[in-house]
Amino acid sequence: MPARCRPGDRIPRMSAPFTLRAAEPHDTVAIVGLIRELAEFEHLEHLMQATPEMLAPHLFGPRPVAECWVAQAGAAVVAFALAFTNFSTFLGKPGLYLEDLYVKPAQRGAGIGKALVTHLADIANERGYGRFEWCVLDWNENAIRLYEKMGATLLPEWRLCRVTGEALRQFSS
Repeated sequence: MPARCRPGDRIPRMSAPFTLRAAEPHDTVAIVGLIRELAEFEHLEHLMQATPEMLAPHLFGPRPVAECWVAQAGAAVVAFALAFTNFSTFLGKPGLYLEDLYVKPAQRGAGIGKALVTHLADIANERGYGRFEWCVLDWNENAIRLYEKMGATLLPEWRLCRVTGEALRQFSS
């Protein structure tokens, strides 16, 4: 199985106006800024709690639980994709789950989102994973069109279940 994408690794792109690379610790502030923009875009800013100090150990600490890639245009980080490994009992294999992908509005249409999704699919294939999955909001028609055009299947019969905060504490009792 190939090693994790490490800080400093560059992802080759053919003559693109941006560079994809594995996130590095110094990117954490920019990544959290993009997460904040994503929360605003999804009208979920009231749920935003992440800080650079909270995120950094989960990406770059001794036991990272997620991986992150960024797109850089010039000196600016303009997009990110954050993913983690999950597992399919039916396939008996791990999978890659894309938690979030966000591209700054001014950079949309340049192929950054597609390049990030394609890169993650490459990683899933290289690692021998059985699946690459993510969720998309039902009103995000641009993203849905992109994913379907790329060959993704939307699963309307599946519903995401979530327990968080106080409900999680009570759920576990």
